[in-house]
Amino acid sequence: MGGHEELATRIDALLPQTQCTQCGYAGCRPYAEAIAAGAADINQCPPGGAAGIVALARLLGRAPKPLNPANGVEKPLVLARIVEAECIGCTKCIQACPVDAIVGGPKLMHTVIADLCTGCELCLPPCPVDCIELVPPPQSRSTR
Repeated sequence: MGGHEELATRIDALLPQTQCTQCGYAGCRPYAEAIAAGAADINQCPPGGAAGIVALARLLGRAPKPLNPANGVEKPLVLARIVEAECIGCTKCIQACPVDAIVGGPKLMHTVIADLCTGCELCLPPCPVDCIELVPPPQSRSTR
């Protein structure tokens, strides 16, 4: 593994793995690669928040900086929950989920596997009936 690739792997290990794309990249690994290449700054990950920025700064020997508001704001962890009685089984949320945390079949109700959900919110926009809610995680998952 080359120096750039090894650094990207170490950076990726510090990212929250939400795959939310708020950083402007297609997922956590592409963002890590961009940071390692000097093409992205360390303050573009809202789910990682201030703690993530500090960890990246420490790894890279840089000073921490505030989260770039253009990428979003730091928020508490939430999980998606489908109101199953309202779900029409369109599968659009399944297709949007970057971590395969939603299961269900066409024209059948869908459900979120809470242990896999990262709270990225990418399932919300495609839902045509707004049957997806964001809820706090169970107490055991309240920290990232």
